Amino acid sequence: MQVRNILLRQDEMPRQWYNILSDIKMNPPLGPDGNPVNPEDLAPVFPMNLIEQEVSSQRWIDIPEEVLDIYTIWRPSPLVRAYSLEKALGTPARIYYKNESVSPPGSHKPNTSVPQVYYNKVFGIKKMTTETGAGQWGSALSFACSQFGMECKIYMVRVSFDQKPYRKSMMETWGGKCVASPSTTTKAGRDALARDPDTPGSLGIAISEAIEEAVSDQTGKTRYSLGSVLNHVMLHQTITGLEAKKQLEMVGDYPDIIIGCAGGGSNFAGLAFPFVLDKMNGKQIEIYPVEPAACPTLTRAPFVYDHGDSAGYTPLLPMHSLGHFFVPPPVHAGGLRYHGMSPAVSQLVAEGLFDPKSVTQIEALESGVMVAKTEGFIPAPETTHALAYVISEAKKAKEEGKEKVILFNWSGHGLLDLGSYDKVFTGVLENYILSDEDLAEAEKIFANYPKPLSLKSR
Repeated sequence: MQVRNILLRQDEMPRQWYNILSDIKMNPPLGPDGNPVNPEDLAPVFPMNLIEQEVSSQRWIDIPEEVLDIYTIWRPSPLVRAYSLEKALGTPARIYYKNESVSPPGSHKPNTSVPQVYYNKVFGIKKMTTETGAGQWGSALSFACSQFGMECKIYMVRVSFDQKPYRKSMMETWGGKCVASPSTTTKAGRDALARDPDTPGSLGIAISEAIEEAVSDQTGKTRYSLGSVLNHVMLHQTITGLEAKKQLEMVGDYPDIIIGCAGGGSNFAGLAFPFVLDKMNGKQIEIYPVEPAACPTLTRAPFVYDHGDSAGYTPLLPMHSLGHFFVPPPVHAGGLRYHGMSPAVSQLVAEGLFDPKSVTQIEALESGVMVAKTEGFIPAPETTHALAYVISEAKKAKEEGKEKVILFNWSGHGLLDLGSYDKVFTGVLENYILSDEDLAEAEKIFANYPKPLSLKSR
């Protein structure tokens, strides 16, 4: 009998997160005056214990016991050998995926929502605000808040709010309050609606709304929580790659290729970062973040300083960005509709350690259908972007006759995204590819912004 699921015991789960900032050089975030931001400047938005993680250069950071206890609801997650997909493709490649869809919300997102809520609770915070694209992050934060008895408010990008109504139901089941963004309850939302009353919304707008509500609380008991992009989020997600390393060791394998979909960077970084140091020390690994052709942050946008939100409430972050006013087309992978990218991921792309790729919406979802017919599980639209490139690399291995090992992150299930698959079957799904004209228009915002320095970690 084939062993598909490679499992760790719960007492084998990693007890520390890996901090990539110990091994790479980074440009600092900048304030409105163009000077580096001090940790105290972030205090109205985040609790100081998370700010300390955001700026830490300590390589290993202990996972609190209270967080580990909740992780054990679904962790360690399985590493799965995709035998059926290999057979269907006739490839000599060995394909593995880390199945992060087994968490209660159905994605990798609770890897960071649980510790973020824990650290806020310890700091004395009572309420969390956040944004969500496809709804995976909003679901994860609602779940985490329910575990710690915290209040949760979520601004959900309008196009996804309309496309995925049961994500709202999931958030509310765990006690979260979900509203469509842009809304009329914040200045940032009203300004966005004034610019375009029919806007589909964007993560940048939703982030502005959530931050505005958090910093407007006169009691000081509300803080904002971000589901991707920032360093402490990448840190928490590394439990995925650390587990995968242990599981591959159990079967005597090591990846030649690592693939993950990339929107803000969290699920990709969670899998890839624990392997980056190996690559920096000479391991031959190809690492591919895969994004939508409609929102080609890494593959076509410049490496610049830009705000993480549309209203400019956040500091200027060094990242690949399409501009914080950019509103991506209404693709179904709502979690990948973000104008920017994690500064750490962006830095590693700039250094040539990651090789970003993009795929179209139709190619991605058709890949998801193929994998569902072989591996059985229905992937989230975000995950299908990784799958499209996994299939491409597996076919390439067949053409070359090479037994490559491909590892990718199954970042979430698609059971609440079946409307997207319906559009595949009815032939009405559209492709969106960002035009050169729209890209040039988006880049105009950077004319007077500072430029990141060219740094090398190696």
